Amino acid sequence: MLINNSFHLTYCTNIHPGANWKSTFESLKTYVPGIKAKVSNGSDFGLGLRLSNKASEELAEGNNLKAFKQWLHENGVYVFTMNGFPYGNFHDERVKENVHAPDWTTKDRVTYTKRLFDQLSELIPEGLSGGISTSPITYKYWHDTKETTQRAFETGAKNFTEIALRLYDIEGKTGKYLHLDIEPEPDGLLENSDEVLHFYADYLIPIGTEILKERLDLNEPEAEKIIKRYITVCYDICHFSLAFEEPLDTFLKLRNAGIKIGKIQVSAALKIINDETDEEAVWESLSRFDEPTYLHQVTEKINGKVKTYNDLPIVLKERKAFSELRAHFHVPIFLEHFGKLYSTQDHILKVVDYLKENQVSEHLEIETYTWDVLPQELKKNLSGSIVREIEWFKERL
Repeated sequence: MLINNSFHLTYCTNIHPGANWKSTFESLKTYVPGIKAKVSNGSDFGLGLRLSNKASEELAEGNNLKAFKQWLHENGVYVFTMNGFPYGNFHDERVKENVHAPDWTTKDRVTYTKRLFDQLSELIPEGLSGGISTSPITYKYWHDTKETTQRAFETGAKNFTEIALRLYDIEGKTGKYLHLDIEPEPDGLLENSDEVLHFYADYLIPIGTEILKERLDLNEPEAEKIIKRYITVCYDICHFSLAFEEPLDTFLKLRNAGIKIGKIQVSAALKIINDETDEEAVWESLSRFDEPTYLHQVTEKINGKVKTYNDLPIVLKERKAFSELRAHFHVPIFLEHFGKLYSTQDHILKVVDYLKENQVSEHLEIETYTWDVLPQELKKNLSGSIVREIEWFKERL
């Protein structure tokens, strides 16, 4: 929905089952109209659509896309952003590092993303821009040498350029501006703003401009402009808080480099403060968040550098002394405390303050996808929880 005549706000539907198109559509019909009725004040409701590869393939079959467009129209719902990060199933099975697979070194990822953009170009209303968030190239630990890591950067840059070419073509034919939003996260090949700047400067811009100069007969500045227009960043607040980056610093770095933020994902991480008076209770509270579906990397800032532990069980087993830890667990954004634990809700509030003066992106997507795996005492009615998150954020924006 449109907020303050400036921002399109939604929630990401990756929280709903969506292994195929039938289950995806059933989930949307079950949840979206009721949520819309409670938060949109009678206006149209924007949707953050998540399609697995299988759901996307099936949406392209027969009359499915036409029927979906009709349903959107009848219910006053529009699609302006999509989550193209998870390729496969995202529920009821181990996901962990496989959320990156297939990664941006593969043609399967390119094919999937091109299809998503073709579908988004059909779904998005006239006059709106649209974006799709995606993996930060690959999972870092799948590339264990300097040479294989460099090849991943190079292949990722070439494949991102293929997407830029597709988006350039779509805009030329339809007038619709769409962008691919790279989403850094812990243990991705891109984890923080410095790594994003490095990738653009050393790989994406030089490799992409050479390809575009040849394919589109452009000069270097024109080719670089196209790369930066269509390949943008998804600023996930949870992920950047895990990198211990202050929002203002990150926004200024990206702006100074001419890199756009295509989407802001509104999310909060767990924050664990050492309580020397009741340390056992802190560890007990944290252990309740240990679950087997998603990766829950833990970060710690030591002497100015961020250390990342691959997953929460490592930290729970070692129980090393610490001052502050942050855990990759997308907790409800309207809560600041979780028993003895905290959240990085303060980062969300800093982003809100910045947005009031600087519209760094018009796409805002609340992404709390861990409702099903939260500790029992935090599980509430799903629709009610989503509504509460949207209302909490609207009030502050």
